[in-house]
Amino acid sequence: MSILIDDELCTGCGSCVNNCPYSAIELVNNKAKILPSCNLCGACVEPCPVEAITLKRGAQKAAKVDFSQFKGVWVITEHYKNIIHNVAFQLLGKGRELSDILGVDLTFVILGANFDNELDEISKYGMDKIIYVKSPILKHYYSDLYVKVLSELIIENKPEIILIGATPTGRDFAPRIAKKLNAGLTADCTGLAINPETMNLLQTRPTFGGNIMATIRNPNSRPQMATVRPGIFKEPQKVEKKVSVKKIDYAFEEKDSVSKIIKVINTSKTHVNLEDAKIIVAGGRGVGSKEKFKLIEELADVLGAELGGSRITVELNWLDPDRQIGQTGVTVSPKLYIACGISGAVQHIVGMENSDVIVAINKDPDAPIFHIAHYGIVGDLHEILPILIEEIKTINLNKE
Repeated sequence: MSILIDDELCTGCGSCVNNCPYSAIELVNNKAKILPSCNLCGACVEPCPVEAITLKRGAQKAAKVDFSQFKGVWVITEHYKNIIHNVAFQLLGKGRELSDILGVDLTFVILGANFDNELDEISKYGMDKIIYVKSPILKHYYSDLYVKVLSELIIENKPEIILIGATPTGRDFAPRIAKKLNAGLTADCTGLAINPETMNLLQTRPTFGGNIMATIRNPNSRPQMATVRPGIFKEPQKVEKKVSVKKIDYAFEEKDSVSKIIKVINTSKTHVNLEDAKIIVAGGRGVGSKEKFKLIEELADVLGAELGGSRITVELNWLDPDRQIGQTGVTVSPKLYIACGISGAVQHIVGMENSDVIVAINKDPDAPIFHIAHYGIVGDLHEILPILIEEIKTINLNKE
């Protein structure tokens, strides 16, 4: 790829210079010039008022896309053992918001084998349409079949926005579809919004190791695709409404896929589903040691909560990896999140900031965690938690 500037059209207005995030454009003799530091991000293309800048792909100039053909917001789901992943319903909540702003339909896309009797219940999550692709082989996930079917559906129906869960499955097929359609894809988004001026999708995600939040837009291709981690958005309230259902039968056979599923094995006998936890007690470096983590475990036990932790607690072998919360762990949104000895690095906050109530316990009054906490206790957690545990035990006894 390369960036081309038409000197005859360029007026030297400087719009491209102001919009380049890498300072890779300068004005020479009142004409824009690309510097060697350019990374071909294309941020300079749309701001040019005279269309003098072109992002060239391969040997051909990037083709203009007729955006007027693209309408609608799609949520593509995944399932395991015929149970739809919660992230799909969470995306319906955000998808409803985006589609209402754009004035378009919200469509839920299911590839499966045995969802006929569940469509009525699924339809209560606020979508306008359901596309149900049915085939016995789609009982399981086949990457190449998902890419084939979904690409065909997208080309035929032309949705403008596609939302997919940032799960291992979603992270597998989403980029394959984006490459096949030459579409833009932003991975692991933590925020989605519509630009009121351009009506483009604004996609926010952590970058540079989670140290900054970047907002990404895709002005030059359609559809606009984003994957979103579970737990970022809330599930919508169920409603009774008429939903259009389109069922498509596919006559796939095993030979149609390059892979073959012989057996599905549960490799983890102790898997923890923190994403569905109502209460989470999490510890950080401030706990002090693996032995002292027993105090965090005791608090979780009396509250009937799940135990979690920051990345450092996993690296120090205080906790198992499936209990890590944050950018490189799981994203959670419980009703109550108690952070003990967690300073509040942005990498951790990304994973738990959508909790309904956040309680922070830290001896550092300037810890960043207090900036997002609803309630904060400044003090030594080893002195505070025993008192808190005893109070909760008393309350539990009185309930009995």
